[in-house]
Amino acid sequence: MPPSDEKHYTYEDYASWPDDVRYELIEGVPYMMSPGPSHSHQKISGALFNQLYNYLDGKQCEVYAAPFDVRLNADEEDDTVVQPDILVVCDPEKLDERGVKGAPDFVVEILSPSTEKFDALVKLKLYRKYGVKEYWIVNPTAKVVTVHLLRDGEYVTAAYGENDVAPVAILKDCGIDLAKVFA
Repeated sequence: MPPSDEKHYTYEDYASWPDDVRYELIEGVPYMMSPGPSHSHQKISGALFNQLYNYLDGKQCEVYAAPFDVRLNADEEDDTVVQPDILVVCDPEKLDERGVKGAPDFVVEILSPSTEKFDALVKLKLYRKYGVKEYWIVNPTAKVVTVHLLRDGEYVTAAYGENDVAPVAILKDCGIDLAKVFA
């Protein structure tokens, strides 16, 4: 049964929906995700994932790519499920067969015209609320990465361009070569 706007949904509802249409669930409200990502989106995602994967090889933290359920408030109402483009989890206790229970340490969203405002406004507030330590918003058109670092419950923001090596603050000595990401 497809979701409607008239009900407050939980992860249990979300898990029962058909797989042919993807949704995210934010505080009980379903949001249909856009159709498959573009070619440039996939290239950027692959380049970011590759650098993170190589850096994390042999370390405790693990990197995942969408689709991968992140149940931000799984231990409470369990009514918020997102699927970031890329995420890093450093606490293995947060992982289960369904995905992540709680906030990942690091999240990346790659903007597309249909998700730009949602990622930059709704998800920014959501990730801050649930304690995502580092949130990157990648703008493929401008070739800019906006980095949000959680400090005392608020995000401190920095930006990096296509010729920069952007540090991943939660991962010691990890820098992402943005020239490779935006190539």
